[in-house]
Amino acid sequence: MIMTKIILLIISCISVALSDIKENDVRSGKLFWPEYRNPVVEKIMSAVGANPYATGDFFDFLRDSYPLPRGLKEPYSEYDFVIVGAGSAGSALASRLTRNRNTTVLLIEAGKPEMLLTDVPVVAPYFQDTPYVWHYYMEPQPGVCMGMKNQRCFWPRGRAVGGTSVINYMIYTRGRPQDWNRIAADGNYGWAYNDVLKYYIEMEKSDLKGYEKAAHRGRDGDLPVEFPPIKQVYESFLTNDIFYYIFTHKVLERFILIMTTRLVEAFLKAGEILGYPTVDYNAPDKIGFGRVQATISRGHRFSAAKSFLHGHKNRPNLHILPESRATKILIDPVTKTAYGVEYIRNDLLHTVFARKEVILSAGPIASPQLLMLSGIGPEEHLKSVGIPVIQDLQVGQRLYDHICFPGLIFTLNTTEISFIENRDVSLKVILDWLQHGDNLLSTPGAVEGIGYIRTPVSNDPDPTVPDIELINIGGSIISDGGIGASRAVRRGMRISETLFDEAYGPIDGQDSWSVFPLLIHPKSFGHIKLRDNNPLSHPKMYGNYLTDPSDVATFLASFRYIQSLAATPALQKYGAKTYLPKFKTCIQHVPDTDEYWECALRTLTATLHHQIATTRMGPDGDPDAVVDPELRVRGIKNLRVVDSGIIPRTISAHTNGPAIMIGYKAADMIRKTWNI
Repeated sequence: MIMTKIILLIISCISVALSDIKENDVRSGKLFWPEYRNPVVEKIMSAVGANPYATGDFFDFLRDSYPLPRGLKEPYSEYDFVIVGAGSAGSALASRLTRNRNTTVLLIEAGKPEMLLTDVPVVAPYFQDTPYVWHYYMEPQPGVCMGMKNQRCFWPRGRAVGGTSVINYMIYTRGRPQDWNRIAADGNYGWAYNDVLKYYIEMEKSDLKGYEKAAHRGRDGDLPVEFPPIKQVYESFLTNDIFYYIFTHKVLERFILIMTTRLVEAFLKAGEILGYPTVDYNAPDKIGFGRVQATISRGHRFSAAKSFLHGHKNRPNLHILPESRATKILIDPVTKTAYGVEYIRNDLLHTVFARKEVILSAGPIASPQLLMLSGIGPEEHLKSVGIPVIQDLQVGQRLYDHICFPGLIFTLNTTEISFIENRDVSLKVILDWLQHGDNLLSTPGAVEGIGYIRTPVSNDPDPTVPDIELINIGGSIISDGGIGASRAVRRGMRISETLFDEAYGPIDGQDSWSVFPLLIHPKSFGHIKLRDNNPLSHPKMYGNYLTDPSDVATFLASFRYIQSLAATPALQKYGAKTYLPKFKTCIQHVPDTDEYWECALRTLTATLHHQIATTRMGPDGDPDAVVDPELRVRGIKNLRVVDSGIIPRTISAHTNGPAIMIGYKAADMIRKTWNI
């Protein structure tokens, strides 16, 4: 009983706590550390009856744990496989390999296990500002991210058991068949759509109001894929006598207005009016609009760790080491064979050996960084930072990323229709979420719908290939504002508060609607380099956003399309009207012209955390390939990369689902190699 009260108190206080945090405390991650002393924190911990600052981490009692099995105090010195990174791919891979009880696996992860608050889908934006992410920043690039703090693009990546799946928006997409068929056509055998489809089916445990019955969907896997279960909540409010007597008729009416999610209904209807049907957007033969499919179960986030590790952490052959940072892959420079990993745990340097393989699943930034630190990368660059070269490969020399524009906002003349944090999050809502998991807290960061469109400027030869993904929000980036609110979204994106207040202050905290356009197939690409030879330094990341003019043209076409959505009767019913923010960076441009919107795009340039191709896959003869189609690092024995960095082309997908699929497929490749 007391634990339940503590949990409820913690969740109900999160908005207040975050709204009181000083900027420097947020940036340094003190939300979760003893240095952050806040009256709300003191109140929470007084309920525990203990001194939180004696433990070093006052949320530790809510955190999952991964003790070594069978009472082991220390890991073994040698395993069959050593996997670096317990993210989406690494978690799935470790789970699959250790199904064979004779196969031993050590899974090394730099971050902590997740905890209760990461389970709440709607608070995803909060975790961009905590120790659950690597606080990466792109190197300064003139003409992009002009409205961000220090005019630098922020690239948070997950630092947790579960990786980025612990802090992302849980959106589940697979990529179009053309994406994977083109990857295979480049010479990557085994990666055509039909090849990867069987893994998507195998990993899914989908419950999608009938869509799961289709041949292309899976129902028996470990990864839940569901619609956020919002609508059912009214029935529980209206039929549950206890809630009926607690709430007045006025409050019940207001909850019905919020929970019917009329904005997503309007979004879907607007798409139909403009020729895009409501579909299962993960179906291989259809593009259109649909309700967001998310990696959640009963309204709770299901990370890769929950899906693939939590239920198997007592396997005697699976050892998981959180808070352990890999610093180098050990490679014999003569035989060019990987044989182990150096890592830091409890401030001490350790070495572990791999009998069969070392596998990098550290993600599209950390995996290429570790390769280069270990002597695998562009020869000239490695020499420039004093690293002996073992294998000259184009590691990190190509980087694609999905970027979006979050600033196209429409005001509404209907109140209490969109999500507004300081109005809609209350203890009553929290209680209902804990009981049923089917209210607004279940929406993945307030995302409610997804749409795929082909703009008039697309030059793709296949007319069924989209160039823009539309992310429908049940509100907008101003929904986290107003008096007493956390402003977590804008802080998580690192938007300059002064610029934001000047541009959006007149409508901050009001009912609104927005769609984030995501550029699916950017022509611009960047690269990654080491900053120095210190394994604890962040690498240098160059996005080169919008350097190809066609990327700007595609964005501008998407803005006009979104405005046409807003002009349909479906959204005019709510008085949707384009709000033209007054960016100080764009005062020279006439509002609502293409020049104005390009400037706005360059002011609020936001990543969706989908970096790929930094350890790109390619066939023999591809001079830019780092790994072969079986994910083996070229020229090095017993070393593979298994994460989203191997994807060589842009795909129509948020990368969490594909990364898990890659983990599944890699497990089969590895078992075949070693006959296990």
